[in-house]
Amino acid sequence: MSVRSLVKNAVLLFVLSVGAAVRELPAADPPAPVRMGCGEMVFETVPGWGLRPTGESPLGPTHGGVVVSKEGSIYCSANAGVFVFSPDGQVIHSFLGGDYTNLHDIEIRDENGREFIYGARNNDAEGIKFDAQTGEVVLRLKLPTEAGLGEVPFNPTAITVAPNGDIFLSNGYATNHIFKYDREGKYLMHFGTKGNGLKEFNTAHGMTLDTRYEPPRLLICDRNHEPKGRLVHYDLDGNFIEEVVTGLGMPTSAAVQGDYVSVPDLHGRLVILDKSNTIIAVLGHNPDPATRANFNVPQEQWKEGIFSGTHGSYWDAEGNLYVQDWNVSGRLMKLVRVK
Repeated sequence: MSVRSLVKNAVLLFVLSVGAAVRELPAADPPAPVRMGCGEMVFETVPGWGLRPTGESPLGPTHGGVVVSKEGSIYCSANAGVFVFSPDGQVIHSFLGGDYTNLHDIEIRDENGREFIYGARNNDAEGIKFDAQTGEVVLRLKLPTEAGLGEVPFNPTAITVAPNGDIFLSNGYATNHIFKYDREGKYLMHFGTKGNGLKEFNTAHGMTLDTRYEPPRLLICDRNHEPKGRLVHYDLDGNFIEEVVTGLGMPTSAAVQGDYVSVPDLHGRLVILDKSNTIIAVLGHNPDPATRANFNVPQEQWKEGIFSGTHGSYWDAEGNLYVQDWNVSGRLMKLVRVK
């Protein structure tokens, strides 16, 4: 055998041996769970929850919300559509493209045994209602001409539903009016306007039905109101009740379970308030100003237990929390309640 052949064979054997060694290297260990919170509200992260087997997020860019069905399925709205996860983090269904894109905020309601998702489509100038199982669209809400506002921008950011079926839709990225429709979509009234006064909104970004009180109230996240960030209560006829809490940063949405409400803050944290509206826990606080309120934090830079642009949250029946970041790669986290 020639010297050239011997060298060639030696190089080949070396390459094969290196390749085998590389293939035999163990996979990187997943991050450890991170515990956060205090008192009754202590949670642990579930590393890798909701990711594909290859490790990537299936969502793509997220600028939306999350809700949980009565059977425990987790619905997450991303720019591309709605992804449905099992409690263990597997994608079991999806509604992609068309009517299911750009759902900035979502709510879920059980109506006579049939669950519906209500959504505010910020970039599509409408509210929408569709069957959570089939995706059938049953209602669209447009800017009502009966409101007499003329040709104003319509960029809805939040939606919620009263016990009698009346629907509230916030024009939070535009005029900051909150429109009230009946269950059939007929315009009833509107209230609010843009500003920093006590009864004005400076980005009425999030909204939910506050069932901690009887009768229930609207709990509205006034994201950019001075002093920065507040929650306010209105009754279901559009009358101001009270300023609930101020100085929250940039509160984006709210979700109620029992006597507690979770409020994501775009600055990379989530606060939990009790019925007295006292902050009793802060989760996922991000101390880095370069990565909080920052959409462009790629997945390889995510840190376990540290949020970046917290935008949506929801409780399941066991008191666990699902938290979505406003994020270029699409981040959805599960926090398990420690009892």
